[in-house]
Amino acid sequence: MNHGQGESRLIGVGVGPGDPELVTVKGVNALRDAAVVVVPVMDTGEQGRAEATVLHYVSPEKVVRVVFALNERSDRARREAAWDAAGERVAELLRTHGSVAFATIGDPNVYSTFTYLAQTIGALLPGTAVETVPGITAMQDLAARSGAVLTEGTEPLALVPVTAGAAVLRRALEGPGTVVAYKFGRLAAEVAAALRETGRTEDAVWGSALGLSEESIRPAADLDEGPLPYLSTLIAPAPRDGGRGGKL
Repeated sequence: MNHGQGESRLIGVGVGPGDPELVTVKGVNALRDAAVVVVPVMDTGEQGRAEATVLHYVSPEKVVRVVFALNERSDRARREAAWDAAGERVAELLRTHGSVAFATIGDPNVYSTFTYLAQTIGALLPGTAVETVPGITAMQDLAARSGAVLTEGTEPLALVPVTAGAAVLRRALEGPGTVVAYKFGRLAAEVAAALRETGRTEDAVWGSALGLSEESIRPAADLDEGPLPYLSTLIAPAPRDGGRGGKL
């Protein structure tokens, strides 16, 4: 990101997948140091995961909800209008308060709303310094909670958002490395089929609501049971022979 010379400062803070203990010390400090903490909410208005996490560390009066049409995929004009309105709202907060933290689940540089916001603010307030604080990703948390090893030795790692469709996932599963799938809840049956047809079901694991009371972590063989929460994560580890250091 470009660091401008202006007085305003926008910092994207990754607050992890949901467990408040997985916010970094640097992330907590950034949230507390900012004058305002913006949290993205759906146009339906319910509390999002980022907001729930943030409220463990800052007082509610410091938190500002900004509507992003996160669930708007079909109507591009409506989505663009929502982005423009959200950008204007954050720009207004920057003009008024000087420093704004934007809380995003996971990491601000991994499939995050923050990327678009930073681009919008760059156009609206060119002098704004933009920074990010990395966050724990869902794939790291699922690996820790399930015992799945993400990578060994020389194995590659592919991260696929299944919003792009199951065909992209299938191509990745046909390769030699570990495959992680994000946001596949609505296409769970297609994901299960892709795992079966590529022979990758056995060691694969999926999880949702990690670190929260409704947490679910199951073998991928259970995937056929129907739709899952939208923010579900899948890890299909690379095929391994079981020997120690076999990929070194």
